[in-house]
Amino acid sequence: MNKALEQLKKIDAEVKTLRGVQASLDWDQHVYMPERGVHDRSEQSALLASIVHAKDTNPEIGNLLDKLGATDENPLGSEELSDDDRRLVRAIYREFKQSTRLPGELVEKIARTTSVAQSVWADARRKSDFALFRPHLEQIVDLQLEVADRLGYEEHPYDALLDQYEPDMTSADVAKVFRELREGLVPLVRKIASARQVDGGVLGKHFPAAGQEAFGRKVLEAMHFDMTRGRLDTSVHPFTTSLGGDDVRLTTRYDETYFPTALFGTIHEGGHGLYELGFKREYHGSRLADAASLGIHESMSRFWENVVGRGRQFWHHFFPIFKAQFPEQLSGVDLETFYKAVNLVEPSLIRVEADEVTYSLHIILRFELERMLIGKELKVADLPEAWREQSQDLLGIVPNNDANGVLQDIHWSGGAIGYFPTYALGNVYGLQFVSRLKKDMPDMENRIRNGELAPIKAWLDEHIHGPGRSRTPKELCEEVTGEPMSARYFIEYLNTKYTDIYDL
Repeated sequence: MNKALEQLKKIDAEVKTLRGVQASLDWDQHVYMPERGVHDRSEQSALLASIVHAKDTNPEIGNLLDKLGATDENPLGSEELSDDDRRLVRAIYREFKQSTRLPGELVEKIARTTSVAQSVWADARRKSDFALFRPHLEQIVDLQLEVADRLGYEEHPYDALLDQYEPDMTSADVAKVFRELREGLVPLVRKIASARQVDGGVLGKHFPAAGQEAFGRKVLEAMHFDMTRGRLDTSVHPFTTSLGGDDVRLTTRYDETYFPTALFGTIHEGGHGLYELGFKREYHGSRLADAASLGIHESMSRFWENVVGRGRQFWHHFFPIFKAQFPEQLSGVDLETFYKAVNLVEPSLIRVEADEVTYSLHIILRFELERMLIGKELKVADLPEAWREQSQDLLGIVPNNDANGVLQDIHWSGGAIGYFPTYALGNVYGLQFVSRLKKDMPDMENRIRNGELAPIKAWLDEHIHGPGRSRTPKELCEEVTGEPMSARYFIEYLNTKYTDIYDL
């Protein structure tokens, strides 16, 4: 058994290394690669994907898992193994079962198709022309339908795709949580709409990108994002990727006429980055050095962006620093006016720029469209119009072009159908975790007020980051908070915060 475990860990480390190489190619494509390099890169990505898939589906893995006692009924394997080793066996068993259901030629085709599609999407977004992207998205939807069929599902093909990002959750589970969110959000949105709007004038002033970047780096430093183990660059769509245990890359984008884009985008990606850098050192190089789920991952980025970064206590400390960076733009603007401005609630077209209250409505919109696409209730050709209709229904506004509507997000071009729900689930997980954090750290807000963010990061390292993939999202939620996931904490948080801001 020891020899089987040793060999399994060796194969797992090789897969982890190869995925780091994949992440490196992907990061380069979005940050530095010349535009015309896309076709060479698509071939490189396809070849590497086929190599990783072959390694991931090596029959030897199945033999080793058998020797270690892993089965569908007992994916943890033999009780003779240590707790961490059993959890590693479970993670490998899950992926092996999924990977062996997908033929190598399908994996290679997806990699080649999405590599080209991401470049086409970027061009289509710049030109606000969905017609350019449409045939590529049609290919991607067809490929994802094949993936769903091969992975298998009980009720809806979307369940198979969702499970890749949020294990053990179905679209019916998501729909239930989203109903709870709508029931809690709609009354609050209506109350805010009838209240006097806060002064958001400062948001439209000109803030040079260089100054925004300088301040963003100061915040990342305060969050204790280690720049000797990471970096910050720019891309069309902000993202975080891990090339290894000590190499995590963040990207953001700057808009000199709307500074929240980069500021809160940088903090958001910093939260992702801290998660990637926070896995237990002994997990490095193994599959346990990965997120429990994308919903858990998103809980960390949304926590830092909103609970911390948009909080009054955060700006008590950082507003003087921000004002020193932009004295002319912030002349005559006091702390309370600025705090309310960055928490202004107003339905917007762009998801990544949405306020906390309406953000989840953007995710509900995408979830419903995705589920219809995969359920063959909606054709790709009809997607722009369906988007406009859903936007009117959920947000009360309609995009004036494709760039502000159906083309605004990168996810579909990368084949990530089933990913979007994790953003709203992150809000739910995050505030539930905060309920426990405040019990363990009653002076949390005072620490933030003083700019002392290290103790918060340390708590997250211990309870959320460190365990990595050794816990399923359901296990982690119950282990940390003592109860299953509930939207109640997030709704209570929003009501308390925005009742104060809008004097409801």
